[in-house]
Amino acid sequence: MDLELAGDAALVTASSSGLGKASAKALAREGSNVVLNGRDEGRLEDARTEIESVASGRVVTHAGDLTDPDDISELVSVTVEEFGGLDHLVTSAGGPPSGPFLETTDEDWYAAYDLLVMSVVRLIRAAADELRAGDGGSVVHITSHSVKEAIDSLVLSNSVRMSVIGLEKTLSRELAPEVRFNSVLPGPIETERTRELLEQAIERGEFDSYEEGLAAKGSTNPVERIGRPMELGNTVAFLCSPASAFTNGITVPIDGGLGRSNI
Repeated sequence: MDLELAGDAALVTASSSGLGKASAKALAREGSNVVLNGRDEGRLEDARTEIESVASGRVVTHAGDLTDPDDISELVSVTVEEFGGLDHLVTSAGGPPSGPFLETTDEDWYAAYDLLVMSVVRLIRAAADELRAGDGGSVVHITSHSVKEAIDSLVLSNSVRMSVIGLEKTLSRELAPEVRFNSVLPGPIETERTRELLEQAIERGEFDSYEEGLAAKGSTNPVERIGRPMELGNTVAFLCSPASAFTNGITVPIDGGLGRSNI
């Protein structure tokens, strides 16, 4: 299926690895010109090499910190300068640390909000004019299954990420019809973040090994495994495309049926 994304300009944040990289790869494979973002130049170059192997558009890297307002403005400016505009924005960011509520400091809360919410606010503010100027801009937020169902030991993610969903729903009306806003809610998917959380769980004594933790995560899922990054990336590309032109203001769980909520 041709998603009609060839020649479009896309910016994907936190795309040197994980779900951001998978989303950028899916867009590049469909012919979009993509800017990759991350803080580590070496990892960005590795990601570009991998994505260019399947891309039919251009792939550009630009390092920047999503908690730095100046870096965010520059990131959008670079995208526009490289590609002549901006059609699609995919927001992704690393997750906050795990841990119980009573061990979470004020500094932890402010840092999580700055990373997960204010980065999105600043990105959209900087990109809004360009997104509205095209034939149909789109924004897709990569958040977490935790906005539907709280996950043990992830109090920061459970609480703070919900703000992005409220913002998405608001902007799906305020900036319509020029720009569509949607979110994907990944469940357990084998990324570096998953490995990090499992290693923290091992340190807390919850599992004896990574393999045990991975099997435990997949055992409760109806599809009997955890997800693959490209399974989410493909959905992101679809939500950016004209094929989803009547899809606006929704949240899409990508969790293999793990969630038990009816809506």
